[in-house]
Amino acid sequence: MAEQNTEAKLKNLLKQEKIQLWNPPYTDEEDGERPGAQHLQELAEHYAPLLQLPVAEVGGALESIRVQTVTRGKGIRTYRETNVATLELLLPRDSRKRLDEQGVKNHSKVMVLKVSDAELKQQMNEEEQRKTEQSQSVQRTQRGFQILSERDGSDDPDVSPFLEVADQKGNPLKIPHQEKKALILAMGFHEKGRSLMKRKQYDSALCHLLQADQQFSACGSALLSSVDNFAVLQLDVVWCYRALEALSCLDDGRKRLQRAEDCFLQCYGERRERLRMIKGNTGREDVLFLRLYLLQSLLSYIEGNDVQARQQLSKVESLFGRLCLDSEKMAQLMTLGFSEREARLGLRACQGDLQEAAIHISNRRQEREELKKSERQRRRRRTEDVSALVELGYSRTDAARALHAADGDVNRACEVGDLMEASLALTGGDVQSAAQLLLDNQGVMSPHPNSSSSTSPSSEEPSTSTEDEELVSEVLDDLSRHEEDYLDLTLEEESELIDTMKMYLSRGATHTM
Repeated sequence: MAEQNTEAKLKNLLKQEKIQLWNPPYTDEEDGERPGAQHLQELAEHYAPLLQLPVAEVGGALESIRVQTVTRGKGIRTYRETNVATLELLLPRDSRKRLDEQGVKNHSKVMVLKVSDAELKQQMNEEEQRKTEQSQSVQRTQRGFQILSERDGSDDPDVSPFLEVADQKGNPLKIPHQEKKALILAMGFHEKGRSLMKRKQYDSALCHLLQADQQFSACGSALLSSVDNFAVLQLDVVWCYRALEALSCLDDGRKRLQRAEDCFLQCYGERRERLRMIKGNTGREDVLFLRLYLLQSLLSYIEGNDVQARQQLSKVESLFGRLCLDSEKMAQLMTLGFSEREARLGLRACQGDLQEAAIHISNRRQEREELKKSERQRRRRRTEDVSALVELGYSRTDAARALHAADGDVNRACEVGDLMEASLALTGGDVQSAAQLLLDNQGVMSPHPNSSSSTSPSSEEPSTSTEDEELVSEVLDDLSRHEEDYLDLTLEEESELIDTMKMYLSRGATHTM
């Protein structure tokens, strides 16, 4: 990371002074590749005091930049002349340590071991298997949540689980069907990605998170600005970039962090007044801003902007000090019967006040129980209403659709059911066309000679295969059972990155000529 910081600073200086390292005198005019050693040395001596770094280190960075530009220029010329493209592959590192940390110095003699054909084949097979498993995981996740997105909750949820999009108070959100499907898929992929992140499987997690991002793009901007899910997803994607050392994704990471910040602003309010109005406090969400500022500091450092990196890191350290919890207070809350998660979230919500945290956790437990009770009553009432409509002669599928269209009013549902039967008969069982026909005719349908005897495909009871149920069960296992799981960060990884950032940002002051 320090190398990227130094090179970024040098590139800015070279750009300001309009110095082109790929041209003479910094690159040999005849050879076109050899460095102009004397002039590069003079340039390193010129820049070293400005960067407060050793001349040798600056010289090495300048040579690295020069080689990159020469190689890139050579590739461009080759492509223009032969149409043969040069590809630059950024491969993941097998080791977390740099070469110099492993004892490899300049002009070191290194033994190169040729991998046998059998070993190479095994490595290729393992990589192919990993990619296949990754692709299958994405496909299974998508299929599982697609099934769930089509369910409306008319069946017994214990037999046929379904998902419902609700606000922070548990009230179902009324959004268009297609947008709801996209949102369920997006949130499903996000949850799967987060579960993989917890297991440190960042490459697989990133695949699922990017799928979630694609699904979120199908949702309206008004919806995305009203919930924080989209902002949290952007943070998770960039956190995976960091874990995978995917510095080639720097530009994308910067854009994602900006989107996250904008989304938090719209969702929470400029002073988080909307968040405070909904939840009563903002302490738990501070972990999201800590991660946002920390990633912004990291990207600023890699871009060579130490001043901005220090400013962001200062905000991070301030938040970190408030979010680090007293272990004794955690233990006391847990002896009262609260879980570690409840204790952590409660203390953060109440700025570390033990008594307030205990009251807050108890209130949250009561609120969740009331929500569960209300949900059970609502589902039971809906099931009873659907059964009543079935007794009147409607199929369970049509009864559920009619009840949904009538906002739970059984009498209105009967009228809707009759209209739906007529419109489905006219459209050959096409549900979308039938709904559009009803809208076009403002809910009035003329009698159809064959409507009484026709049977549309929609009236048939849906059948779900065993494989589908297994997929549903599999994706549900990855869903968090706690609505604030995404806020329950131990901050261990963040603490390590803060220490790393402080070390790197102090290096300029400690290096001497």
